[in-house]
Amino acid sequence: MAETKNTSKTFTLNTGKTIPAIGLGTWQSQPGEVGKAVEAALRSGYRHIDTAFAYGNEKEVGEGIRASGVPREEIFLTTKLDNPWHKRAPEALRRSLENLGVDYLDLYLMHWPSSTTPEDLKKHYDDWDFVDTWREMQKLMDTGKIRNLGVSNFGIKNLERLLNDPSCKIVPAVNQIELHPGNPSPKLIAYCAKKGIHCSGYSPLGSSDSPLYKNETIAEIAKAKNRSVQQVMLMWGVKKGWSVLPKSVNPDRVKANFDLDGWDLTDEEVAKIDGIPDRFKVCGDAWLPVKVFFGDDE
Repeated sequence: MAETKNTSKTFTLNTGKTIPAIGLGTWQSQPGEVGKAVEAALRSGYRHIDTAFAYGNEKEVGEGIRASGVPREEIFLTTKLDNPWHKRAPEALRRSLENLGVDYLDLYLMHWPSSTTPEDLKKHYDDWDFVDTWREMQKLMDTGKIRNLGVSNFGIKNLERLLNDPSCKIVPAVNQIELHPGNPSPKLIAYCAKKGIHCSGYSPLGSSDSPLYKNETIAEIAKAKNRSVQQVMLMWGVKKGWSVLPKSVNPDRVKANFDLDGWDLTDEEVAKIDGIPDRFKVCGDAWLPVKVFFGDDE
C-alpha cells in the first residue's frame, strides 16, 4: 500500500486552482515570533500561510516567507480585508500587498460580514454592508493581484443573502470558518459543498487551552495511533474535506502539526470524533456591531 501523503494533499477550488490541505494560521501570534514561525513552517514543508490585516503581522509574515528561501510561487498565501476597510477595498489590498512584500495573493478574504465604521468600531455603516463590500471586492479580480476571492465567518443566512443578490457575480472560492470537533458545523459544511465553496478551518484544535485536549474519545484514538491529540484533530479535519490552519509559534509544534504522513484515520475513527457531543466556539460575535452567527451551522 502506498504511503499516505497528507502533507502534499490539496483541494480544488471552484476557480480550478488548488489550496493545500494544511496551512499555518497566524492569529494571535505575537510580534517577534510570527516571522520565525512562518520561516520554520515553510522549511518544514508547509506551503500554505494564512494571515490578515487585522492581525497586525503581515510585514513579519512577509519577512518569514523571504527568510525561508522558498520561492513565492510555491506558497499559497492568504490575507483578509479588515472590517473598517470595507469601503476602501482597493486601498486595503494595496496596503496588504505592500506589508507582505508580494505582488499577488493566492486568496483574499472578507474577514467578517461586518462593515464597521473606521471612526467607531462599535458602529456599522448605515448605507453599506457585506453585499456592497463583495461587489467592490469582485472588481479587484481585474487587477491580476488576486488568484481567488473568498469570505470568512459567513453562516448560511449571510451566504444566502450574498449569493442571491444580483450584484454577486463571483461565488466565493473559500469560506474560512471555525472548525474543530467542538464546532463541526455540519449544516454549513453541507451548504458550502452544495454551492461549490471550499471550507477552510481556523482554530482546528479549539484554541491553545482547548478542552478537546482532554477529550477521552480523541485521546483513545491518539494513543492507539501513537500520535498526539492535536495530530488526530488535524487529520480528522483533512479527512472531513476541509483545509486546516493550526496556529503555533513554537517550531517543534509547528513541525509536529505537519507530521501527518504515513498514517490515517479509519472511517470508524472519524465517525467517533463526529459523535463528540460537546459544543463550544473560540470566536464569537459579541465584539462586533452586528450579529453574524445565527446558530444555522448545525
